[in-house]
Amino acid sequence: MKQTFQSTPCVLSLAIGLGCSTSVLAADSGFIEDTTATLQARNYYFSRDFSDIVGANQQSKAEEWAQGFILNVKSGYTQGTVGFGLDVIGLLGLKLDSSPDRVNTGLLPVQDDGRAADDYSRLAGALKVRFSKTELRIGELQPNLPVLAFSDIRLLPPSYQGASVTSGEINGLTLQGGHLKSTSLRNEAGDDKMQAMLGHVPQRQVSSDGFNFAGADYVFNDKRTSASAWFGQLEDIYHQRFLGLKHSEPMGDWTLGANLGFYDSREDGKKLLGNIDNQAFFSLLSAKRGGHTFYVGYQGMFGDSAFPRVFANVTPLGNEVPTYEFAYTDERSWQVRHDYDFAALGVPGLTSTVRYISGNNVDTGKGFEGKDRERDLDLGYVIQSGTLKGLGMRVRNVMARSNYRSDIDENRLTLSYTWTLL
Repeated sequence: MKQTFQSTPCVLSLAIGLGCSTSVLAADSGFIEDTTATLQARNYYFSRDFSDIVGANQQSKAEEWAQGFILNVKSGYTQGTVGFGLDVIGLLGLKLDSSPDRVNTGLLPVQDDGRAADDYSRLAGALKVRFSKTELRIGELQPNLPVLAFSDIRLLPPSYQGASVTSGEINGLTLQGGHLKSTSLRNEAGDDKMQAMLGHVPQRQVSSDGFNFAGADYVFNDKRTSASAWFGQLEDIYHQRFLGLKHSEPMGDWTLGANLGFYDSREDGKKLLGNIDNQAFFSLLSAKRGGHTFYVGYQGMFGDSAFPRVFANVTPLGNEVPTYEFAYTDERSWQVRHDYDFAALGVPGLTSTVRYISGNNVDTGKGFEGKDRERDLDLGYVIQSGTLKGLGMRVRNVMARSNYRSDIDENRLTLSYTWTLL
C-alpha cells in the first residue's frame, strides 16, 4: 500500500541513532569499527515541456523543485566464522515548488487531490550475513543488475524489499541471486507491487509481487574483459535473459572499449500482459585519449514487442537515456557521444557530455514508421577546495523529438553535497 508520511524530518536523526546504538550489541567487534555513515543533501529542479502532446495525458508541462536528504549507515560485521551486520537508509523529500498543473516530474508524490505532497520520508534497513566471501542480505535492497538497473535519476533513489545472495568465492567470478517482493518508487514512501514498462509505456493495469534474478559476472584478462549472463523474471508478466561482454584495450595514447549486450524477453506464467516477444541487441564502442572519450553506438529491437523492464527504471541498453529509451517495437537507433574531462586543461572537477541519438523503423501499430531523435548536453562541476569543497553541480538540457510520442524539451539542475558522519 502506498504511503506518504508527513512532517517527519526526525527520520534522519532516528537512523543515526539506530546505527550508533548497536554498540550495545558489539562494542568490541568489527561491527562498530567498520561502520560508516554518510548524509547527502540533494537539491533538484526538473522541468519538462511537452510541445506536441501525444496520448491520453494532456498536461503540457511538468515542473517541480525539491530538496532531498539521503542517509546511509553501513555497519561492519560481527567477529566469528559467520558475521552479522545491519545497513540503514533514511530518505526525506521536501517540496520547494509545485502546482497541480505541473506535477508528475518523479520528484514528489502526487496526492488524491492532484497536488504534490509537502514532504515524504522512509526509514528502512537490511540485515546482512557474511560467510567467507558470500553475503546474504534481507530487507531493503538497491540492486544494480543488467536485468534490474539501479536508477537513481530523481530526488531520492528507489529501493526493493526482499532477499539477495552475492558470492565471490571463485577468483574473478561473482554470482548473485535473489527474490524481491515489493518496491518503493523514487517518489513514494511506502511499498507496493511491481509493474512493467514496454518501451516507454507504463503498464499500470497489472502488477506482480515477485521479481526473481540470478546471474554471473566473470572478470579476466588482467581485469580488462568481463562476461555476464543473467536471468530476470517479473512473475506472471515477463522473463528475460541477458548476455553481455565488456572489453578495454590500451593502444598507445588511446584506450579502446567495447560494451556489447543481448536481451531475450518473453511472457511469463499467467501472461498478465499477454504475449511478449522482444530481442534487443546493443553495442557501444569507445575511444579515450587524454580528456576526450568518443562513443558510437548501435541498438536494435527485434520481435513483436517493445523492450520490457520493471517500472520506472532505465536499463543498461547502450542507447537508452533518461528521456527517450529508443526501445520500442522493431526500433533501430544510432548514437554518437563525446565526453570531456577538463582536468586535462587544468580544470579538475569540470566534465561535459554531448550526445545525439537517432531512431527509426518503429512499428507504431498505426500504419506508419515511427522515428525519434534526441540531443543531450550535460555539464557537471565539483568544487575542489575551500569552504564549499565537495559541492557538486550538474546541468542537463535535452531536446527530444518524435512522430509517434510526445516531443520533450527538458532542463534539470541538481546540487549535491555529502557529509561523512562516521
